Amino acid sequence: MNKFESVETLVIGSGPGGYVAALRSSQLGMKTAIVERSQLGGVCTHVGCIPSKALIAESHRYDVLRQFNNVDAAASFKNAQDFKQGIVNKQAGGVSYLLKSAGVSILEGEASLVDEHTAIINQSGAEQTLSFKYAILATGSRPIELQAFPVGGRILSSTEALSLPEVPTSLVVIGGGYIGVELGQMYAKFGTKVTILEGGEQVLPGFETELAAPVVWQMLADGINIISGATAEKVVQNADSITLHYLKNQEQHHVTAEYALVTIGRKPNTDGKLGLARIGLPVTSRGLIETDEQCRTAIPHIFAIGDITAGPALAHKASYEGKIAAEAIAGHASEVDYKAIPLVVFSNPELASVGLSETEAKAKSIPIVMGKSTFAINGRALALRETEGFVKIVANPTSGIVIGAQIVGVEASTLISELGLAIEIGANVEDLAMTIHPHPTLGEVIMEAAENAVRKMMMESKKEQQI
Repeated sequence: MNKFESVETLVIGSGPGGYVAALRSSQLGMKTAIVERSQLGGVCTHVGCIPSKALIAESHRYDVLRQFNNVDAAASFKNAQDFKQGIVNKQAGGVSYLLKSAGVSILEGEASLVDEHTAIINQSGAEQTLSFKYAILATGSRPIELQAFPVGGRILSSTEALSLPEVPTSLVVIGGGYIGVELGQMYAKFGTKVTILEGGEQVLPGFETELAAPVVWQMLADGINIISGATAEKVVQNADSITLHYLKNQEQHHVTAEYALVTIGRKPNTDGKLGLARIGLPVTSRGLIETDEQCRTAIPHIFAIGDITAGPALAHKASYEGKIAAEAIAGHASEVDYKAIPLVVFSNPELASVGLSETEAKAKSIPIVMGKSTFAINGRALALRETEGFVKIVANPTSGIVIGAQIVGVEASTLISELGLAIEIGANVEDLAMTIHPHPTLGEVIMEAAENAVRKMMMESKKEQQI
């Protein structure tokens, strides 16, 4: 047994939620330990957000280069994988440095809750007992596996898809959500023949059709075959390929590819050896832990954050909740407020949304005014040869206060932060329109969308005065 026998705060899981929670806990003066069973930094750092975005960026660079030069796809992909791993190693090292610098005790092993104040850490067969006053559960999630499509061999989850040694000649993706679209486009740009099977009416379900449309156009331009309304039924693995059988319009079809990638969602890590049932902490039918506005569970001194709680499985949501939980433990009045949490898809072009959408507002009979502007005439977008897409701002028609925004286009993932801030501080469209944006920049599209909303409000106001 080592010297870390008792702590004030125990964090289980070191992903973007866990390590941020541990940092904040230590910063607030609490003796803190963090337990990680696999790799420090969690899924996001090693087999999720970071490596996928690195490969996506490299695929864009390759796509540009091959238009002007005769570049070798195999060599470029190997370089991309090497680059990706370098970024992962640097990020993981950064997490370790931050935790150690903050005085957080890092424990390697799998944590099992014995009772409400005790955990056993299994470290390669050796066990350590650790007592805690408070615990923050940040165990994350893993890809959902279908019984008919068990991961192994030529059937991949997102984890394996990020580490292929060579560019596959062909790939069939089961699931047209954000992971399937991101990885499908990435491989298509490296030259893979990609087919995406989506059970719904469109890929990127949950996004408005007009928002997803520019992404779909680009996917088709990349040579991706999109089959919507399709249900995957079974797969046959051969020595050098797979044959996937699916049902569409009540008819049987099949597609052959080198690999099959299953991206139908993720499952919370609340099962296994964690021991929630042992301590009487309930989970929902989906395996999620219910929490209050401070991320507190049914056991008041145990908190849960990230993918194991309700809401979208987003790294930045987990980090945000981690800070709230740590501050709640320290006695602060911090509470979660999800009204300005952005959702981003690193597709081509990128998608981003924050707050209320036009569709949601209409479904809830909430009156709105909208301002919209396109990238097509933006000087910076023209210079970048990235003119597809638009910015749409949703606001209160009387006050002009911004209540939502959606972007499809170049750097949408970065631009959405300005609109998230607008929602957070209660800014109105006139505030955005009157803010001087540098020229020529992509941010001017936000300013112009806000100006359009202001003009609409003025026109409505004049009509009312005339009446």
